Order: sequence, then C-alpha cells, then structure tokens
Amino acid sequence: MNLHLLIHSVLMHVSAAMIILIYIPLSIPVKLFMWAFVKPFRKEDLRGKVVLITGASSGIGEELAYQYAKKGACLALVARRKQALEDVAAAARERGSPDVLVLPADVTDPDQSRLAVEETVAHFGKLNHLVASRGLVHLPLRRSHQHNCLHQDDGKPIKLITHNKNSRLENEKRIVSNSIRYHALQDVNFWGSVYPTYYALPHLKASKGKLLATKAAQLRFYETLRAEVGSEVGVTILTPGFVESEMTKGKVIRKGGDLAVDEEARDVQIGVFPVGRVETLCEVALDAIRKGDWYVTWPSLYRPVPLVALLAPEVFDWLSHAMYDAKEGARPLSQRMLEATRAKRLFPSSLRHHPDIKTEKSDRNEVASSNV
Repeated sequence: MNLHLLIHSVLMHVSAAMIILIYIPLSIPVKLFMWAFVKPFRKEDLRGKVVLITGASSGIGEELAYQYAKKGACLALVARRKQALEDVAAAARERGSPDVLVLPADVTDPDQSRLAVEETVAHFGKLNHLVASRGLVHLPLRRSHQHNCLHQDDGKPIKLITHNKNSRLENEKRIVSNSIRYHALQDVNFWGSVYPTYYALPHLKASKGKLLATKAAQLRFYETLRAEVGSEVGVTILTPGFVESEMTKGKVIRKGGDLAVDEEARDVQIGVFPVGRVETLCEVALDAIRKGDWYVTWPSLYRPVPLVALLAPEVFDWLSHAMYDAKEGARPLSQRMLEATRAKRLFPSSLRHHPDIKTEKSDRNEVASSNV
C-alpha cells in the first residue's frame, strides 16, 4: 500500500472511531430532546396538500390514502385496478379529502408514470407528497435436496432433464420461463417506485415536498436520493414488518398472470411472526412524514434487524435457509413452528376469515398492485 492510501486509510478509521466514541453518545440526548419537545410541535399541516399515491387500490397504499384524507389532503390515486381505485376514492372523500383524482395506470411503464404525474399537476396545480407503495410477492424457485428438480411458483416441480443431448437447452427453457415471471414482478417492485419518483421529483423540489417510500428492499436507493436532494425534498423510508394486506392474505401471481390466494404459501412466509394492523402502521407512517423523520420501522420489534444484518449478515443467511428450505416432501420449519405453536389464531381476522383479494370483473387476468 502506498503512502497516500495509507494516510487516507488511517484518517478514515480514526474518523469512524471518533464518530462512534464521541459523536453518537453526545447526539443521543439531543435527538431525544428533539423527539420529545420539538418535532411534535412542528408537524406539517396537510390541509390542501396534494398527495400522489401509487399502489393505492389496496394494502398500505389504500390505508395511507385514508389517513391523508382525514387530514384534509387532496389525493391522486394510482393503480391498475380502476374499480378498486374508485372504491378507495369514494371512501377517501367520506373521510374528508376535498378532491380525489383517480388515475388507472401501470407505473412500471415510464410513459404511464410520467402521465400520472403530469395529470396530477395539471389537475391540482402542484404536487407536495409522493407515496411510492406499489409491490407484489412471488413464490420463488426452490431447489430440492433429494431430487434433481426445481419448484416453480405453482408448487409443481420443474424436473431437470439429464438423459438426452438436448437436456441443457430444455432445462434452460423451463427455468427461464419461470424466471421471466419472476423478473416481471421485480419490475413492479423496483421500477414501479423508481419511475414515479423520477417524474415527480422536479415538482417535489418546486414545492419543497416530501417522499414516502414503503419498500425496505429499496433502502439504499432512497438513501442515495436523500443524500442528493435532501435539502429540497424530505425522504422518509418505511420498513414495515408483516401487516394486513393482500400479500399477507396470500396473494400470489400464478403461471399465466392469474391472481390467486395461496394460504399455505402465506403461512410459510409469515410463520410465527406477528401481523400488525395496517391502520396502525399508516398512522405511525403519516405522523413520521409530517415530522420529517428519515426512517419508520413498525412493528418496533424489527428495529434491531438492520444492526444485526450489518454486524452478522451470515446469521440472516443461515436463518433464511433454516426457516424456509425443506427437503422434498417435508414442510419448511416456519410452517411447522406455526402449527406447533398455533400462532395462526393470533392472525388478524381479515387473514383468518376473509383471505380474499380485490379483482376486476372486466379483466380477471390483470396483474394489480399490492403492498407489504
């Protein structure tokens, strides 16, 4: 290592040590004072503010629309299910929103995202908040330990061919076909937030507005965005645990794009973890964005997770394999723990008794937005 790099390496480690040993201990009482005596009295008044919400047809997006409506905000609701949006819009008006604009659109399409933002600004004359909450869930491919096969999103095995000269090509076709559906869902989960953010950003800068991102998987993207535009646009990142939504009801996309409810897959995913009320989550999230908080984690039991992930990432990898991987014919540990503890009795009634999802009668195969 040359002298130049050595000097910078020493300075970096010394700076890090000073932050840990001096700045953090001194900043804790200041932050506690701000949290208790300053921020509660500096909450943003949302009356007349214009809020664009993606994924507004269900789950977190729908409930946030109701919370904003109670505070007197004007709403632009975006999702693919028009009838579901109309129902949410009617409920938002009843809760106090003075004006609600319904914008059926697929925000994974950049042109539709741009038009949704432009129509919002054309209708209201401004844009103050963007809530990027669209997302979908996918049942991933799982490799069996005992058999030479993969399991696709409908639970059926994709058997890998090994006995003919075309086996490699046939295997690639089978796996790629399932992977295409997987990547389509990732388009929803990533680009479905990035495109609206990109087109809304100039208007948010103009109004000194705020942005609420509801996907923990996009943490680094929105942290980078905050570093670039934080002086002009407030960025609040919501990292929720399991809450009531179509995802936790077991909503999945089957082969061919059909929506379905798979309660068994839902039980495997949730296991013994508690499922919170979406109304409570959104009350906490809206309070945080009004105060300008950077992060919101709810339920609070998940707050130590980022620290553990930073200090011991191998623990997360081990837990993932231990909880969700299973040998052929066996059930995952998460599902067995759920049944042994009978923790399913503690699920909200909407998950236990009414695990239905919203559908468009006119287009049953439409892939729609949801949240977790």
